Amino acid sequence: MKGCLIPPLALLLSACNPTPPPQPKTEDKPTPVFDTQIQSVRKAQAVEAQVMDAADAQRKQIDNATQQ
Repeated sequence: MKGCLIPPLALLLSACNPTPPPQPKTEDKPTPVFDTQIQSVRKAQAVEAQVMDAADAQRKQIDNATQQ
C-alpha cells in the first residue's frame, strides 16, 4: 500500500517550484497619517534635551552654592 503512494507523491513534490514569482516593485509613499506623530516625537525629543540641559545647569548651580 505504501509503495503505491510514493511515486505519485514524488511527482507532486517535484512539480512544485520553491521560488515564488517575482513581485512588481511598488514605490513606498510616505503616509500623511503618521507625519503628525513623527513630528510630535521629534518635538518631544527636542524639549527633552532642553529640559535635561536646564536640569544640568540647575544642578551645577546648586553644587556651586553648597560648596562655598
